Amino acid sequence: MKIKITADSSCDLGEELIKKYNFSILPVHITLGDKEYSDARDISQEEFYKFLKENPVLPRTSAYNPAEATEFFEEQLKSDGGYDAIIHFTISSKLSVLYQNSCIAAQEFDGKVFVVDSLSLSTGVGMQMMYAHDLVEEGLDAKEIYEKVIARRERVQASFVIDKLTYLHKGGRCSGVAKISASILKIKPIIVLRDGEMKVASKLMGNFDKMVTKYVKYILTTYPDIDKKRCFITHTPVDSGVVDSIREMIKDKFDEVIETEAGCTVGTHCGPNTIGILYYQK
Repeated sequence: MKIKITADSSCDLGEELIKKYNFSILPVHITLGDKEYSDARDISQEEFYKFLKENPVLPRTSAYNPAEATEFFEEQLKSDGGYDAIIHFTISSKLSVLYQNSCIAAQEFDGKVFVVDSLSLSTGVGMQMMYAHDLVEEGLDAKEIYEKVIARRERVQASFVIDKLTYLHKGGRCSGVAKISASILKIKPIIVLRDGEMKVASKLMGNFDKMVTKYVKYILTTYPDIDKKRCFITHTPVDSGVVDSIREMIKDKFDEVIETEAGCTVGTHCGPNTIGILYYQK
C-alpha cells in the first residue's frame, strides 16, 4: 500500500526534513499588514520575524478552507505515480478549525484520506508524522497507522518556555494583569499542551538564558518516562548559545536531537525568545 503523509504548515519540520521524508504541506494563511501569504510557501521565516520585530500590529493566521484541502488531497493522491491513501496531520482541533476543514474535505475521497487531530502543535505534530513514516516503512496499511498514531498521541510531550507575554497578550491569550505582572517580575511561563490545549504548567523568574536551564530540568523531571528515539528542539529566534545549552543537557538522553525553527503559528502568539523540547513518552 502506497501511503502519503501530509500536514498543515504548523508542524514546523522545516524544508530539509520535509524533503527527506517526502512529506507534503498544506499551508495556513498568514496576513502581514494588508498582504496575505501562504505560510512556508511564499514567505520565509526570516521575512516573517522581520515583520514581527518591526511592526506593532501582530500578523494574523487563518485556516485553509475545505475546498483548498480537497484540491490538495486530490493533487497528493495523484502525485509520484499515485498513492492509495493519505494520512493528514493537523494542529490540535482545540486551537484551530484546520482539523474540521480537513475532515470535511476527506469525505470526498471514499476513505482514502485519514485525518489525524494531533492534539498538539509545532513539532509535537511533526513528531507524530515521523512516527507514522516509521510505520509506513514497516509496511502497515493506512488504517493501522492511523489507529497507532491516535493511540499514542497523548504521549507527546510538547512544551515551550516564553520570554515575554507581550505576544500572547496582543493575541488575546492572556489578561492584561498577567502581562503586567509577568513584566514586573520577569516571569517566564512554561506552556504545555494538555488535552489539546495550551496551559501554563509553571512560572519561572529571572533572565531568559538562565530560565531555559530550569525549564529543561522541569520538563525532564515532570515527564521522565522518555522514549529515547528522538527529541526536537524547536524555537523562534534565540541566541545560538541557548540552543547549545539545551542540546548539551539532553544529548545523552536521546538517540537523535533535531533542531527546527518555529514558523508563523508559534511565532505569532509567542514571539522571539521562545524555545521548547518535544518528545514522545514511553
